[in-house]
Amino acid sequence: MAIHPTAIIDPGAELHPSVEVGPYSIVEADVRIGAACVIESCVRIYSGTRMGRGNRVHHNAVLGAAPQDLSFDPARSTTLEIGDENTFRELVSVHRGSKEKLTRIGSHNYLMALAHVAHDCRLGDWNILANGAALGGHVRVDHHAFLSGHTAVHQFCRIGAYAMVAGVSGVPQDVPPFVTVDGHRASIVGLNLVGLRRAGFDQARRTAIKRAYRVIYKAGLGLSDALAQLNSQSAQADVLQIIEFFASSKRGVVSHR
Repeated sequence: MAIHPTAIIDPGAELHPSVEVGPYSIVEADVRIGAACVIESCVRIYSGTRMGRGNRVHHNAVLGAAPQDLSFDPARSTTLEIGDENTFRELVSVHRGSKEKLTRIGSHNYLMALAHVAHDCRLGDWNILANGAALGGHVRVDHHAFLSGHTAVHQFCRIGAYAMVAGVSGVPQDVPPFVTVDGHRASIVGLNLVGLRRAGFDQARRTAIKRAYRVIYKAGLGLSDALAQLNSQSAQADVLQIIEFFASSKRGVVSHR
Protein backbone atom coordinates (compact mmCIF):
# COMPACT_ATOMS: atom_id res chain seq x y z
CA MET A 1 0.00 0.00 0.00
CA ALA A 2 1.55 3.32 -1.11
CA ILE A 3 0.26 6.04 1.22
CA HIS A 4 1.90 9.44 1.24
CA PRO A 5 3.08 10.46 4.72
CA THR A 6 0.87 13.57 4.68
CA ALA A 7 -2.31 11.59 3.97
CA ILE A 8 -4.70 11.01 6.89
CA ILE A 9 -6.27 7.54 6.97
CA ASP A 10 -8.62 6.79 9.85
CA PRO A 11 -7.87 3.43 11.50
CA GLY A 12 -11.51 2.50 10.91
CA ALA A 13 -11.12 2.67 7.12
CA GLU A 14 -10.54 -0.51 5.12
CA LEU A 15 -8.12 -0.13 2.21
CA HIS A 16 -6.93 -2.99 0.01
CA PRO A 17 -3.14 -3.38 0.19
CA SER A 18 -2.80 -2.27 -3.44
CA VAL A 19 -4.51 1.12 -2.91
CA GLU A 20 -2.46 4.29 -3.47
CA VAL A 21 -3.22 7.51 -1.57
CA GLY A 22 -1.59 10.83 -2.50
CA PRO A 23 -0.52 13.88 -0.47
CA TYR A 24 -2.95 15.57 1.93
CA SER A 25 -5.87 13.27 1.15
CA ILE A 26 -8.27 12.30 3.95
CA VAL A 27 -10.06 8.96 4.25
CA GLU A 28 -12.55 8.79 7.12
CA ALA A 29 -13.69 5.84 9.22
CA ASP A 30 -16.25 3.41 7.79
CA VAL A 31 -14.83 3.69 4.27
CA ARG A 32 -13.98 0.65 2.14
CA ILE A 33 -11.72 1.00 -0.91
CA GLY A 34 -11.10 -1.97 -3.22
CA ALA A 35 -8.04 -3.23 -5.05
CA ALA A 36 -5.98 -1.11 -7.44
CA CYS A 37 -7.72 2.18 -6.63
CA VAL A 38 -5.68 5.39 -6.87
CA ILE A 39 -6.60 8.32 -4.64
CA GLU A 40 -4.64 11.38 -5.76
CA SER A 41 -3.81 14.52 -3.77
CA CYS A 42 -6.17 16.57 -1.57
CA VAL A 43 -9.07 14.14 -1.99
CA ARG A 44 -11.61 13.70 0.82
CA ILE A 45 -13.57 10.47 1.16
CA TYR A 46 -16.27 10.59 3.82
CA SER A 47 -17.68 7.88 6.07
CA GLY A 48 -20.17 5.55 4.42
CA THR A 49 -18.35 5.37 1.09
CA ARG A 50 -17.88 1.92 -0.50
CA MET A 51 -15.63 1.69 -3.54
CA GLY A 52 -14.92 -1.28 -5.82
CA ARG A 53 -11.71 -1.96 -7.68
CA GLY A 54 -9.69 0.06 -10.18
CA ASN A 55 -11.21 3.48 -9.52
CA ARG A 56 -9.13 6.66 -9.91
CA VAL A 57 -9.98 9.77 -7.91
CA HIS A 58 -8.21 12.95 -9.02
CA HIS A 59 -7.07 16.06 -7.17
CA ASN A 60 -9.59 17.78 -4.87
CA ALA A 61 -12.49 15.42 -5.57
CA VAL A 62 -15.00 14.86 -2.74
CA LEU A 63 -16.83 11.54 -2.36
CA GLY A 64 -19.55 10.67 0.13
CA ALA A 65 -20.09 14.09 1.70
CA ALA A 66 -23.38 14.81 3.46
CA PRO A 67 -26.25 15.59 1.07
CA GLN A 68 -27.28 19.17 0.32
CA ASP A 69 -30.74 18.44 1.70
CA LEU A 70 -32.05 20.77 4.40
CA SER A 71 -34.19 17.98 5.87
CA PHE A 72 -31.27 15.57 6.21
CA ASP A 73 -30.47 14.34 9.70
CA PRO A 74 -26.66 14.26 10.09
CA ALA A 75 -27.01 11.44 12.61
CA ARG A 76 -28.59 9.22 9.95
CA SER A 77 -26.35 6.52 8.50
CA THR A 78 -26.38 6.70 4.69
CA THR A 79 -23.97 5.47 2.03
CA LEU A 80 -22.33 6.04 -1.34
CA GLU A 81 -21.67 2.87 -3.34
CA ILE A 82 -19.19 2.99 -6.23
CA GLY A 83 -18.51 0.11 -8.62
CA ASP A 84 -15.34 -0.62 -10.60
CA GLU A 85 -13.09 1.26 -13.02
CA ASN A 86 -14.66 4.70 -12.60
CA THR A 87 -12.77 7.97 -13.07
CA PHE A 88 -13.52 11.04 -10.94
CA ARG A 89 -11.63 14.05 -12.28
CA GLU A 90 -10.65 17.24 -10.49
CA LEU A 91 -13.18 18.78 -8.10
CA VAL A 92 -15.90 16.21 -8.76
CA SER A 93 -18.40 15.94 -5.89
CA VAL A 94 -20.64 12.95 -5.19
CA HIS A 95 -22.88 13.01 -2.11
CA ARG A 96 -24.13 10.05 -0.12
CA GLY A 97 -27.79 9.18 0.22
CA SER A 98 -30.49 11.09 2.04
CA LYS A 99 -34.11 9.93 2.03
CA GLU A 100 -33.39 6.76 0.03
CA LYS A 101 -30.19 6.26 2.10
CA LEU A 102 -28.07 5.36 -0.92
CA THR A 103 -26.30 7.02 -3.83
CA ARG A 104 -24.97 4.48 -6.32
CA ILE A 105 -22.40 4.84 -9.10
CA GLY A 106 -22.02 1.80 -11.35
CA SER A 107 -18.86 0.89 -13.26
CA HIS A 108 -16.77 2.41 -16.06
CA ASN A 109 -18.24 5.90 -15.63
CA TYR A 110 -16.16 8.98 -16.41
CA LEU A 111 -16.96 12.15 -14.46
CA MET A 112 -15.03 15.16 -15.73
CA ALA A 113 -13.90 18.15 -13.69
CA LEU A 114 -16.51 19.88 -11.50
CA ALA A 115 -19.27 17.36 -12.26
CA HIS A 116 -21.74 16.92 -9.39
CA VAL A 117 -23.89 13.94 -8.44
CA ALA A 118 -26.40 14.74 -5.70
CA HIS A 119 -27.90 12.53 -3.02
CA ASP A 120 -29.86 9.38 -3.89
CA CYS A 121 -28.84 9.38 -7.55
CA ARG A 122 -28.33 6.12 -9.44
CA LEU A 123 -25.83 5.94 -12.30
CA GLY A 124 -25.53 2.78 -14.35
CA ASP A 125 -22.43 1.90 -16.37
CA TRP A 126 -20.35 3.58 -19.10
CA ASN A 127 -21.84 7.06 -18.63
CA ILE A 128 -19.92 10.30 -19.21
CA LEU A 129 -20.59 13.51 -17.31
CA ALA A 130 -18.61 16.34 -18.92
CA ASN A 131 -17.20 19.37 -17.10
CA GLY A 132 -19.69 21.03 -14.79
CA ALA A 133 -22.59 18.65 -15.47
CA ALA A 134 -24.88 18.58 -12.42
CA LEU A 135 -27.47 16.02 -11.34
CA GLY A 136 -30.13 16.97 -8.81
CA GLY A 137 -31.21 14.54 -6.12
CA HIS A 138 -32.79 11.19 -7.02
CA VAL A 139 -31.78 11.38 -10.72
CA ARG A 140 -31.42 8.09 -12.63
CA VAL A 141 -28.94 7.73 -15.50
CA ASP A 142 -29.26 4.35 -17.22
CA HIS A 143 -26.11 3.47 -19.22
CA HIS A 144 -23.95 4.79 -22.08
CA ALA A 145 -25.43 8.28 -21.70
CA PHE A 146 -23.43 11.45 -22.41
CA LEU A 147 -24.16 14.65 -20.46
CA SER A 148 -22.27 17.55 -22.03
CA GLY A 149 -20.65 20.45 -20.22
CA HIS A 150 -22.65 22.53 -17.74
CA THR A 151 -25.89 20.63 -18.19
CA ALA A 152 -28.32 20.63 -15.27
CA VAL A 153 -30.74 17.77 -14.60
CA HIS A 154 -33.74 18.43 -12.35
CA GLN A 155 -34.24 16.16 -9.35
CA PHE A 156 -36.16 12.91 -9.90
CA CYS A 157 -35.52 12.91 -13.67
CA ARG A 158 -34.31 9.89 -15.60
CA ILE A 159 -31.80 9.87 -18.48
CA GLY A 160 -32.27 6.89 -20.79
CA ALA A 161 -29.61 4.64 -22.27
CA TYR A 162 -27.48 6.06 -25.11
CA ALA A 163 -29.07 9.50 -24.72
CA MET A 164 -27.03 12.67 -25.22
CA VAL A 165 -27.71 15.98 -23.48
CA ALA A 166 -26.19 18.94 -25.34
CA GLY A 167 -24.07 21.50 -23.52
CA VAL A 168 -25.63 24.11 -21.22
CA SER A 169 -29.03 22.39 -21.38
CA GLY A 170 -31.59 22.29 -18.59
CA VAL A 171 -33.43 18.98 -18.25
CA PRO A 172 -36.82 19.35 -16.52
CA GLN A 173 -38.30 15.95 -17.48
CA ASP A 174 -37.18 12.44 -18.42
CA VAL A 175 -34.96 12.01 -21.49
CA PRO A 176 -35.84 8.80 -23.36
CA PRO A 177 -33.20 6.41 -24.69
CA PHE A 178 -31.25 6.91 -27.95
CA VAL A 179 -32.05 10.62 -28.45
CA THR A 180 -30.23 13.96 -28.35
CA VAL A 181 -31.80 16.81 -26.38
CA ASP A 182 -30.86 20.48 -26.37
CA GLY A 183 -32.10 23.77 -24.99
CA HIS A 184 -32.68 25.86 -21.88
CA ARG A 185 -35.66 23.57 -21.29
CA ALA A 186 -34.33 20.61 -23.21
CA SER A 187 -36.31 19.04 -26.02
CA ILE A 188 -35.50 16.26 -28.47
CA VAL A 189 -33.69 17.41 -31.60
CA GLY A 190 -33.07 13.98 -33.14
CA LEU A 191 -31.46 10.63 -32.48
CA ASN A 192 -28.01 10.35 -30.93
CA LEU A 193 -26.73 8.95 -34.22
CA VAL A 194 -23.05 9.44 -33.46
CA GLY A 195 -23.38 7.64 -30.16
CA LEU A 196 -25.44 4.82 -31.68
CA ARG A 197 -22.93 4.27 -34.49
CA ARG A 198 -20.03 4.24 -32.07
CA ALA A 199 -21.89 1.69 -29.96
CA GLY A 200 -22.30 -0.61 -32.96
CA PHE A 201 -26.00 -0.06 -33.71
CA ASP A 202 -26.47 -1.13 -37.33
CA GLN A 203 -28.76 0.58 -39.84
CA ALA A 204 -31.68 -1.76 -39.11
CA ARG A 205 -31.61 -0.99 -35.39
CA ARG A 206 -31.31 2.75 -35.96
CA THR A 207 -34.21 2.67 -38.43
CA ALA A 208 -36.44 0.79 -35.97
CA ILE A 209 -35.69 3.36 -33.27
CA LYS A 210 -36.41 6.24 -35.65
CA ARG A 211 -39.73 4.73 -36.71
CA ALA A 212 -40.75 4.22 -33.09
CA TYR A 213 -40.20 7.88 -32.27
CA ARG A 214 -42.13 8.93 -35.38
CA VAL A 215 -45.13 6.97 -34.07
CA ILE A 216 -44.83 8.58 -30.63
CA TYR A 217 -44.23 12.17 -31.71
CA LYS A 218 -45.40 12.55 -35.32
CA ALA A 219 -48.39 10.26 -35.87
CA GLY A 220 -50.93 12.45 -34.09
CA LEU A 221 -51.74 9.76 -31.53
CA GLY A 222 -52.13 10.06 -27.79
CA LEU A 223 -49.24 8.53 -25.90
CA SER A 224 -51.13 5.45 -24.71
CA ASP A 225 -52.38 4.76 -28.25
CA ALA A 226 -48.91 5.27 -29.71
CA LEU A 227 -47.34 2.87 -27.22
CA ALA A 228 -50.08 0.31 -27.84
CA GLN A 229 -49.50 0.55 -31.60
CA LEU A 230 -45.76 0.06 -31.17
CA ASN A 231 -46.29 -2.84 -28.80
CA SER A 232 -48.52 -4.59 -31.32
CA GLN A 233 -46.20 -3.98 -34.27
CA SER A 234 -42.71 -4.69 -32.95
CA ALA A 235 -40.89 -7.09 -30.66
CA GLN A 236 -37.54 -5.42 -31.41
CA ALA A 237 -35.62 -5.03 -28.15
CA ASP A 238 -34.75 -1.34 -28.62
CA VAL A 239 -38.39 -0.46 -29.35
CA LEU A 240 -39.56 -2.39 -26.30
CA GLN A 241 -37.05 -0.41 -24.24
CA ILE A 242 -38.55 2.83 -25.54
CA ILE A 243 -42.07 1.63 -24.72
CA GLU A 244 -41.04 0.66 -21.18
CA PHE A 245 -39.36 4.02 -20.61
CA PHE A 246 -42.41 6.07 -21.61
CA ALA A 247 -44.81 3.79 -19.75
CA SER A 248 -42.84 4.02 -16.50
CA SER A 249 -42.06 7.75 -16.56
CA LYS A 250 -43.28 9.62 -13.50
CA ARG A 251 -42.20 13.19 -14.39
CA GLY A 252 -43.23 12.97 -18.03
CA VAL A 253 -40.91 12.89 -21.04
CA VAL A 254 -39.35 15.86 -22.79
CA SER A 255 -41.08 17.12 -25.92
CA HIS A 256 -39.88 16.89 -29.52
CA ARG A 257 -38.77 20.17 -31.02
